Amino acid sequence: MGERFITDTLNREETDFDLTLRPATFGDFIGQTKVRERLELFVEAARRRGEALNHVLLFGPPGLGKTTLAYILANAMGVNIRSTSGPVLDKPGDLAGILTNLEEKDVLFIDEIHRLNRNVEEYLYCAMEEFVIDIVIDQGPNARSLRLNLPRFTLVGATTRSGLLSAPLRSRFGMSSRLDYYDPESLARIVGRSAGILDVEIDDEGAREIARRSRGTPRIANNLLRWVRDFAQVRADGRIDARVARDALAMLDIDEHGLDEMDKRILEAVIVKFGGGPVGINSLAVAVGEEAGTLEEVYEPYLIQEGFLKRTPHGRMATASAWGLLGLSPPGDQPRLL
Repeated sequence: MGERFITDTLNREETDFDLTLRPATFGDFIGQTKVRERLELFVEAARRRGEALNHVLLFGPPGLGKTTLAYILANAMGVNIRSTSGPVLDKPGDLAGILTNLEEKDVLFIDEIHRLNRNVEEYLYCAMEEFVIDIVIDQGPNARSLRLNLPRFTLVGATTRSGLLSAPLRSRFGMSSRLDYYDPESLARIVGRSAGILDVEIDDEGAREIARRSRGTPRIANNLLRWVRDFAQVRADGRIDARVARDALAMLDIDEHGLDEMDKRILEAVIVKFGGGPVGINSLAVAVGEEAGTLEEVYEPYLIQEGFLKRTPHGRMATASAWGLLGLSPPGDQPRLL
């Protein structure tokens, strides 16, 4: 048993980098205090009963630690984890092959579980509730069903679009937890911890500067830290302070609000091309040359959270803060001609 991590679908280079920074225990996991406390209690109760952990659903924006918490759960239970993703499981046979190779109390982690094929999802119901699967052998008149017993495993599902989960699937999870964006102080602690692992010298102000521009997301904070480290090695003395961090992130066109070039293109399109809105998501996607789904999942949540964009029944509208960011005045503030 012990720690054995099997990753089927993640990019190998990114995975290796992430694993060097990924916390392995609840004690090392920074932020998401309420979620962490609930999961710790959940694990402790299961361990005392000697049972498999009940199924867990983690949802929230990308990069906040859903995958990390899945690995921590497996580590805390002292079991193996098998990792895959919803789009990869194209037919029931794909899922059956994974389920039949699990051991007692193992964790099966399915990322982007809302993208499961409907046939695969229905096949998963009995596996989650009764820990059995039915396999059809042969075809036509000779077809027969064979029922296989499964070990009592734990399914950890992660999704960025919880609203797309079907009600039957959602109801089969024993615990559902939402992960929210991190505050700058928590992100600064994460940057400091990651810098220590990467053997990078950084002061508190340098860590805070990176944290403020990380869009409330640890994954982005770690990626920016890696970039600032490279910048410091080439353009500075290898040590990261606030000035070095500002200069490095300015080269990436990331401002003090954490907005990058695409964020500003979106706001500029809404304000300049569409008069501040409202504008439909498809029209906005065409205007900035990006997929509508990417705008909704990647860019919009942060712009809305920071108060630069708002959704209305008629479309997206820029707020007064967005106009001010571009150095413009909202239409209502323009002087009237008498």
